This record gives sequence, C-alpha cells and structure tokens, in this order.
Amino acid sequence: MRELRERPAGTIRITAGDHAIQSILWPKVAKFLPNYPDIRVEIIVDYGLTDIAAERYDAGVRWGEQVAKDMIAVRIGPDVRFAVVGTKSYFAKRPPPKTPQDLINHSCINLWLPTYGGLYAWEFERGGRELRVRVEGQLVFNNIFQALDAALAGFGLAYVPEDLALPYLAKGRLRRVLEEWCAPWSGYHLYYPSRRQSSAAFTLLVDALRYRSSK
Repeated sequence: MRELRERPAGTIRITAGDHAIQSILWPKVAKFLPNYPDIRVEIIVDYGLTDIAAERYDAGVRWGEQVAKDMIAVRIGPDVRFAVVGTKSYFAKRPPPKTPQDLINHSCINLWLPTYGGLYAWEFERGGRELRVRVEGQLVFNNIFQALDAALAGFGLAYVPEDLALPYLAKGRLRRVLEEWCAPWSGYHLYYPSRRQSSAAFTLLVDALRYRSSK
C-alpha cells in the first residue's frame, strides 16, 4: 500500500500548437508515460496565447519570446528558424522575392491566429532590423501543416518551421527564399504559473521535457 501511495499519479493538461506537439512534446511524452502508468497527460492543440489558469491547464507551450514574465518557463526545445518556401512551378510564374517587402507581390498562404486577432504577420530580421509583413493570398489555414501542404500543391509561398521544410527542400520539391532574413527564434518553452504547487507527477514530466543540449 505504501508503494502505491508513493507512485506518482494524476492528470496533467497541456496546451500547445501542433508543430510543438509533433516535433517536441509528443516524442518526449511517449518515452515518459510507459514508466509512470498512473500519470495521465492531456495535450490540446491551441494556436492562441491561452490563459492557462482560466482554461484550467497545468501548462502551455510557447516560443521563448512569448512567455509572460509572471510565468516559470522551461526550455524544451532548441532554437528554431522559419523558412519561406514555394514550388518550382510557382517560381516559374513569378520572380523570387529579394526582400520581405517583395512578398506583397506574391500569393502567400496565411495562418490565422486567434491571439493576433486574425492573420499572422510574417516576421523577419537581418542585421538588427526587424520587419513584420502582412501577406495576402487565396488560402488561410489555422494549421501549419496544411499551409505546408498548400505550398507543396503550388498555391503560393508558405512560412513554416525549417524542420518541416527541409525534407522537401532536399528532394527538390520546394525552393527556399529570403533565408538570410530568417533569424533563429528562441525555441519552445513549457510555461506555468509561478504560484503553482507542483505535484510529483508534474515535476517528473517537466524534467522529462526539459531541453538538454547535445553540445
């Protein structure tokens, strides 16, 4: 009975975007859970900057720059770069953009984010100069994977995490532009209220998710 009482148990609810879940969160949770059969993890896809306390989540995942200062933030992934990509067939019809401002003359696949009140403005940086460009096109998604699929189908340019684009770039299915304008972002962080009383189960999961550089 004492052993049962001391086994970590409980439900942990986490909100994150689909890319964070697929690339970081799920691979680590899949390795963690078999060792702790009494811990249950609920992972909910949400592109908004959710108020985790109001929505009764235990934690959320965001880019490092987006974590509020009253939260504890734990890095769970490496720095991430984004890539602007399109197919050869698309670029056969339009010259590739030389600067982010040139994107206004291109058909771009938009991402809808509730927190931003609508369409996400693509973010660029070069030599300390930061730019946000509001692009236009025929398609809008609220899912980064669908935006990538639309780019692969030749519907325009997509702005996606580099790791999603690399396999298609290697095969020649996509071409990358504006690479010099795509600076690294501080990677995904798990965040939760500083006043939170951490259970044994939550503490174990946070440690399992923590990013450990291979360097």
